[in-house]
Amino acid sequence: MRKTASTRKAASTRKTARTAVCAATAVLLATALSGCSDDGGGGASPSPSTTKKEGTVQVRSGDLGKFLVDGAGRTLYLFEADKSSKSTCEGGCAEAWPPVVVKGKAEPKAGAGTKSDLLGTSEREGGDRQVTYNGHPLYLYQGDEKAGDTNGQALDQFGAKWFVLDPSGKKIPGGKKSEKKPSKKPKQTDGGY
Repeated sequence: MRKTASTRKAASTRKTARTAVCAATAVLLATALSGCSDDGGGGASPSPSTTKKEGTVQVRSGDLGKFLVDGAGRTLYLFEADKSSKSTCEGGCAEAWPPVVVKGKAEPKAGAGTKSDLLGTSEREGGDRQVTYNGHPLYLYQGDEKAGDTNGQALDQFGAKWFVLDPSGKKIPGGKKSEKKPSKKPKQTDGGY
């Protein structure tokens, strides 16, 4: 039996339609899967420099008194190894302590409780501009899980200590105010028996 031109045309149309349906299904599946995450969240959290309030420095109150935070309320730190406005924290240090940067021609912004004349920037390797306050390059700490955490306070990492800054841009010395110093009196115990 010979196929006529109309039979061949109908077969070709069905093949084209199947291909289009398969392609559309693949696109829909890829779109649906790209929105999925195995961490229970809605995707990756923003990097420190991609928040809506990029480069904003403001003041927050907490266990350490009044201290500097970024536009999202995350605590800002100084690194004692930085002896000028030029950062000495690179590589693994910058992964654990992400620098606060502004992109392009953006300038840092003084938020509530801060002084605009204390804000500045310094160039990092790679061309990013790191926000400075009172001459100190500013960093976040990966160990802070939420806004206002101060888990990096007084840590000694990458060759020097890290401190939270007060509104004048000076380090807040010591540990958290809520930490109690050990008592000098020996505790009375029953000897464990």
